[in-house]
Amino acid sequence: MSDSSLLDLAADLLLGGRCVGCGVPGRALCPACERGCRQHDVVDTGLAFAAAPYEGVLREVITGHKERRLLALRPVLRDLLADAVGSLSTGSGPVLLVPVPSRPGSARQRGYDPTGSLVAATARLLGARAWPLLRSGRGVTDQAGLDARARRLNLADSMTVRPRQLRAAARRFRRAHVVVCDDVVTTGATLEEACRALAAVGVEVAGCAVVAATPAPTRRGRP
Repeated sequence: MSDSSLLDLAADLLLGGRCVGCGVPGRALCPACERGCRQHDVVDTGLAFAAAPYEGVLREVITGHKERRLLALRPVLRDLLADAVGSLSTGSGPVLLVPVPSRPGSARQRGYDPTGSLVAATARLLGARAWPLLRSGRGVTDQAGLDARARRLNLADSMTVRPRQLRAAARRFRRAHVVVCDDVVTTGATLEEACRALAAVGVEVAGCAVVAATPAPTRRGRP
C-alpha cells in the first residue's frame, strides 16, 4: 500500500472523509477523480469560456464546494477557472475578475460566499485582482428547476454595481480588462444580467469565464 493510500485511510478514520466522486475513503477528491476533472479542453460556449462540462465527478465537486463547504475541493476548481480566464484575449493591462453575486442571504445561510472565494483564489493564482463590483437585489429566487425564459425573468434588472467599489476600481486601475466569473453556466441568464448591470454604468466586459458549462441545444451570442 502506498504512503498516499495510508494517509487517505488515516484521514478517513479520523475525519470520516470520502472522495465526492467515487466514494473511496480519504481525501475529498482522490487523485484519480481529480485527474478526470482536469482532462478537458477549454471551450467557448458562445456565452463564456468554460473549462469543462458540468457533469460526472466535476458536478459533484462543484456541488460539494458550494453546498457542503468542502474547501479542499477549491484548488481544482480554482485551476479550472484560471484555465478558462486564460483563454480570453485580454491583452496587456490589469485584469479584474468580477464574481457573479450570490442571492441576498444565501452566503449567510451557507456561512461563506463560494463563488466570491473561488474567484479570489483564482485571481491570486493568476496575479489578477478579484473585484466584487456586483450585488444582487432582493426578490430573486433560486434558479434551480427554472427554464431559460423563467431564469431571465427571475434575474431581469436584479443586479446593480456597487458605487464605492466602482469608484475604487476606477481610481486604482486604468484600462482594466473586466472578466465576469461564475462556477457554472446553464442558460446564460446570470452572466447576461451581470454584463447588463456593468454595461449600464459604462464598464466594458472583456468576456466571461466559468468552471463548467451544462450541455445546451442552442446558445446565444456572448453577452
